[in-house]
Formats: sequence, C-alpha cells, structure tokens
Amino acid sequence: MQVPHLNTIVIVGGGTAGWMTATALATALRGRYRIRLVESEEIGIVGVGEATIPMIQRFNTVAGIDEAEFMKATNGTFKLGVEFVNWGRLGDRYTHGFGRLGQDLWMVGFEQYWHKMRALGKARDLGDYSITRAAARANKFMQPRADLGNSPLAEITYAYHFDAGLYARHLRKLSESRGVERTEGKVVRVTQRESDGHVDAVVMENGERIEGDLFIDCSGFRGLLIEQTLQAGYEDWSHWLPCDRALAVPCESAPVLTPYTRATAHKSGWQWRIPLQNRIGNGHVYCSRYISDDEAAHVLLSNLDGKPLADPRTIRFATGMRKKAWDKNVVAIGLASGFLEPIESTSIHMIQDAIQRLLDYFPDQGFSQPDVDAFNRLSRFHYERTRDFIILHYHANQRDDAAFWQACAHMDIPATLRDKIDLFRTHGRLRRVDSELFTEVGWLQVLVGQNIHPQAYHPLADVQSEEGIQEYMDSVAEVIRQCVDFMPDHAAFIADYCKAPRM
Repeated sequence: MQVPHLNTIVIVGGGTAGWMTATALATALRGRYRIRLVESEEIGIVGVGEATIPMIQRFNTVAGIDEAEFMKATNGTFKLGVEFVNWGRLGDRYTHGFGRLGQDLWMVGFEQYWHKMRALGKARDLGDYSITRAAARANKFMQPRADLGNSPLAEITYAYHFDAGLYARHLRKLSESRGVERTEGKVVRVTQRESDGHVDAVVMENGERIEGDLFIDCSGFRGLLIEQTLQAGYEDWSHWLPCDRALAVPCESAPVLTPYTRATAHKSGWQWRIPLQNRIGNGHVYCSRYISDDEAAHVLLSNLDGKPLADPRTIRFATGMRKKAWDKNVVAIGLASGFLEPIESTSIHMIQDAIQRLLDYFPDQGFSQPDVDAFNRLSRFHYERTRDFIILHYHANQRDDAAFWQACAHMDIPATLRDKIDLFRTHGRLRRVDSELFTEVGWLQVLVGQNIHPQAYHPLADVQSEEGIQEYMDSVAEVIRQCVDFMPDHAAFIADYCKAPRM
C-alpha cells in the first residue's frame, strides 16, 4: 500500500546550503511539492567557502545554471587545484591538481613507473605529467576540448572560485523563479508532534506558524532543528584536527590572476588564498592552544597580497560531524550536519553530496527507518573518509620549527588512515574504497608532496624496460608542455568568456 507523499518541505536557513538545497529540490521535484525557505537577513552566514572541487560542475549542469553567467554574477575564476606551501617541510611546495596523472602504459598505473624512475633518479617532478598542475604553474587555463581526441587538452578537469554570498543570491533568484517561497524573519520557536517527536512547525518572530512535512536544517553551526530541538548529538574530531578558529579577510587583487587555491602552512595553522575577479579571499585557520587571536590576526594581515578590504572576521568551530544527519523528519545539510575545515575545498561539495543523498532516499509520509539509517550510514562514511584525507595533510609533516606541527606528526590517527599510509609505504599501492571522495591520484599527490615515498614499486613495473619507460614518460611530459604552451592566460580567458561587470 502506497504511503501518502509529502506536501510541504521547509528549509530553515539560507546561505549556500539553503539555496543550493532549494535549487536542487525545485529542479528535481518539478512543482509537485511546496518548498518554503525561511531565513533572516539579520543572521549572518559563515560565507567563506569560496573554493570548490570539480563535482560542482555536475550540480550546476543539473540545475540548469549557465556557466558564463554564473561566473559573471559571482566574480568567479577557475581552479585547477590547490598549491600547498610549507606543509612537509619549510620551503616545500607542491600542488594537488585535478584530473589524471600521465597516461596508462601497461599492467600497472602510471605512478608505479614514476616510483621506479624516481628511485633511479630519473623522474621529473610529478607535476610535469599533469596538465592541470603544469597549467596552474604557468597561470594558464582553457575549457576541455572534446574534439581534440586523446590530447590532454580534451580532459582538463577544473572547479571554481567564487563569492559564496553572490552564489547564494544567484541561486535564490533561480529557485524563486521555479516556485520556491522565501519567508524573511527569525525562527523563535520549534514545535513537535506529541505522538512521535517529529517537528511540525517553526514559529516566526511575527507569530507566523510555518508547518511542514519534511524540514531541512541549513541553520549553520547552531543546528537549530537537528541539535537544539532534536539533540541528535555531535561527534568532535578535534583530537585529530586541532584547529578550532579561523580569521577571514578579503584584500585587493594581485597583478597575476592565478587559477588555483593556495594553502600556506604557518606555525600554528595555515592560511588560504582564493583569487576572485575583484579581490582575493584570505583566511588563517589556527589552533587557539598554540597562538592567540591577536597573533593569528597579525600573521594573516602580514601575509596578504594587497590592502585588506575589511577587518578580519573570527569564526569559531569544532571539527566533527552530527551523530545523526537525519533524525525523525529533519535532515541537516551544510554546517548543521558537520564541519571539515576548508583545506581541500570540500565544504560546498559536502552540501551537494547531502542533497544528492536526500534525493536518493527521498521520503514519503512514512519516513522509513531503514532509509533514514542508510542515509546516516553513508553520511558517516563520506565524512570519515574525507576527514582522513584532511588529517593526512597535518600528520604527514616533518616540520621541527613549531610545537603544533610536531604534535600533529606524532598524534594517533584513525585506523582507516593508518592502513592507507601503510599500504602505500610498501609498494606505492593506493585503493579507493567504494565511493569515497578523493581518488588514488589525490592521495598520491599529497603523500608524495609531503615526502612520503614507498620503499619499493609494483613488481610488474619491471615488465617494461628502463629505456622504454624513460621514453614513454619523457613523451608524456613533452606533450603536456606543448599543450600548456597552447593554452591562453587565465586572466585573458576570463576577460573573453565571463568578465564580471564592475561594481
């Protein structure tokens, strides 16, 4: 027997999470459900998530968002990866680039031949075999050209930098055109059904009662519905990721518009640099046990490209996840469901991932518990596996200049991460588990970039002769060099394709 469908979906909170959710639901549900979004302009949003990973292209495509128009509306730029400075040792620099490395040769992956040639002292920098890393280094960018067949120019993988506040505004306009109803105001009370504890309404400051069948909590760190009302609980991961504060500030643009995010490690944390068309977004993520707020602000302001355009804004957080992202008839999305610091630009993707999971397990009035459990189980899997990748950046360091980094290097780490590192250390093997976010190529670049190398390589790499491998690898690097020479300058591409209007 068919259980009745939902009638009304209420999204509590706007910002990137709220308006991405509204856009996705309005697009997918095609007017069959009433969708309401409640937000207050008086309540600020974190709004510093300005860097993304390539999967956002899928969200924008499904939502029918025109890329050039969206880039113009958000002062967007393109992103080919993340450059890491001082993460292994002081003076180290490497890039985690998007897309593939090299080309397949025979039975084993490209990286195994690289490990072999590196051990012989004959391998180039890993970045010479990656179109995105080489292009980022040269400040070049172009969209992939499918008509170029097997050329690396046919498979350029990229993401975006943009103003998160402007992105939310762009999505709001799109959502409202598709029937989403927005209510301005503060929620002062949440009411629950006596029979089962499900939320049945939020009550506004003006007395309006907004009822719904499904409530989506996009209220940020406070978790108005999932935590303050349902008390789902929070699992704190500060013992693995000890940074607990961030200072964010925009500054004037630099002469060169770089197509990558930069993460620079300081003594008690790290600093992000995200170039937009009209400014640079900056922030200092740090551990308050090792540095004061005033000292952290001094470090941030001393490492800007130009004049600050505002006073630094403080954000306090505890890295971790909600024990249940879906409880009763409330689904938490965005910061209400958990927080992983933005070192690999995963915040917006975690929103997208949760939205897709909600659509996969979209409920009817019965709110099947097995569906809810499956949603929560997958949420935990994705949070934990992404957490491990972020912990790797901290743990895999050889810094001897700061107590913070020494503590990170010697801390206990999750068994899932230890297994990955141990497997890699023997023969350079990496295995992506199920649908975890970061692929083998991502793990390889961070491990090697932070000076973790295997003791040996895959034995089957010896099936090919040393001379044949050398010729093959040199040809890959040469093709990539020629492709990068062909690509236009990043700033020139933006000026021609998606230049934002002057404000």
